[in-house]
Amino acid sequence: MNWMILRKYLVFFAHPLLGWALCGAIMGIGRAATSLDNALAIHAIAAPIIFAILTLSYLHWFNYTPPLQTAIVSVAVVVGMDAFVVAPFMEKSYAMFTSLLGTWIPFALIFLSTYLTALASTRLGWARATGNLSAGTP
Repeated sequence: MNWMILRKYLVFFAHPLLGWALCGAIMGIGRAATSLDNALAIHAIAAPIIFAILTLSYLHWFNYTPPLQTAIVSVAVVVGMDAFVVAPFMEKSYAMFTSLLGTWIPFALIFLSTYLTALASTRLGWARATGNLSAGTP
């Protein structure tokens, strides 16, 4: 794998990782400043907004993937980080996955906001011309 392809993958995965980190910060601050229910509600509102903004940034500057692939990878990164980092190491429990408001609603909203933002941006011409994630040129 050459450097250009590796760079594309790093950029592609950096956007949902940043979104996941921002959502984690919202949950951390929210839990410290208010009740868990309030923090979850704020997170459920903020998560799709965060991911829509990050999707717009990704599409404007890079756009290596079509809308559906972008949305699937974004939500897969979030689910993976929650399942392999948050639940076992931070929460020390997988109980968070039993909560609709805690996980499943935000996951669905992240997918929908990412997909719809990417679809609209592509159709309206706001996104950079689609590149190819595995091609060696930027």
